[in-house]
Amino acid sequence: MQTTLAPRHQGTPEGEQAAAALRACVHCGFCLATCPTYRELGDERDSPRGRIYLMKQVFEGEASGEPLRRHLDRCLTCRACETACPSGVAYGRLLDAGRAVLAREAPRPAGRRLGRQALRLALTTRPLFATGLALARRLRPLLPAAWRARVPPAQTVGAWPPPRHARRMVVLRGCVQPALDPGIDAAAARVLDALGISLLAVDAGCCGALAHHLDQHDAAVAAMQRSVRAAAAALDAGAEAVVSTASGCGVMLKDLGWQLRADPALAAEAARVSARVRDIGEVVLADAAALRARVAPGAVRTRVAWQAPCTLQHGQRRADGIGDLLAALGYELSPAAEAALCCGSAGTYSLLQPALAGALRTRKLAALLAGRPQLIATANIGCQTHLQAGTALPVRHWIVLVDAALRGVPPA
Repeated sequence: MQTTLAPRHQGTPEGEQAAAALRACVHCGFCLATCPTYRELGDERDSPRGRIYLMKQVFEGEASGEPLRRHLDRCLTCRACETACPSGVAYGRLLDAGRAVLAREAPRPAGRRLGRQALRLALTTRPLFATGLALARRLRPLLPAAWRARVPPAQTVGAWPPPRHARRMVVLRGCVQPALDPGIDAAAARVLDALGISLLAVDAGCCGALAHHLDQHDAAVAAMQRSVRAAAAALDAGAEAVVSTASGCGVMLKDLGWQLRADPALAAEAARVSARVRDIGEVVLADAAALRARVAPGAVRTRVAWQAPCTLQHGQRRADGIGDLLAALGYELSPAAEAALCCGSAGTYSLLQPALAGALRTRKLAALLAGRPQLIATANIGCQTHLQAGTALPVRHWIVLVDAALRGVPPA
């Protein structure tokens, strides 16, 4: 696509990102069928192609404003369009650039900015979030049905194996997952322990993804810098990798090198950390044969629907093999249509765009439940919580299922 940047965007980081993405786009429309919001709303402006054209107008000189923001806000950043694009358009980078220009040239009203800041603080301040969640669980029977569905019950944590192996990896304890479901990291530690790897937890706070998606640049950069320093210290102490048990966090952690590429103090460290980040699936699948050998054939008979989060299949391109591993460990996999479509969680999207998020969840659950599973498995705490709010069927992280198979018990 021919593009001439307006003078105010020439030589800027956002302009360079936008120019590269816009010039790669051939307007073919392959992305339309993969876009959840376009399929739901039928509006070209709520498709990747339409949003690209709207952003092209801004980067070529038109004024930013609320109409553009409305359509960019409706984007889930699921990046399914990137997987489908034959031209390799970096839509996610273009979207980041467009949102950054909007935030600078046409800021949201003060009230909405304050609301988003409050949302970020509530979710990323771990003591505050944990206290609020504990209170909500106590009051759960008294809450309205819509809010009651959003409050997940407490999950069993189980023992965390002591460090005893020469191979060590670290997991960065983030913001919401330690409160919502601390059993995920504990299960990952037990599975890795069975593979001869000790998993150590390091406090680092939010990785920066939530602030980044809420257009709070300074807070996002501060969180990214904190994550880089914590991870770099662990690597310097002998850890061979940084493991992510939430695919949404994994995408951000793997992107730290890019996000902090202009940071004079941390650019090199950020690149080193990003190169050493591994989704838990990458680590486990590398030794899948050892896990299969530890499980008696026929020991597990739970029928499972596997939902690969967008951040895993489109962001990291690491969803392959997990369903096969679950099947090899004895789980019966039920088929699910439209596997590439987003469930509607998308970080804070389900809170900021509840109607669209709810419609996408209904569609996703219909596809998952058509195979009559007994349990839904996923790989991201946001997807897990969002889907669980729409069904009575248990929704669990897939690593919890692997841990249950190794211990010869039904998944909790």
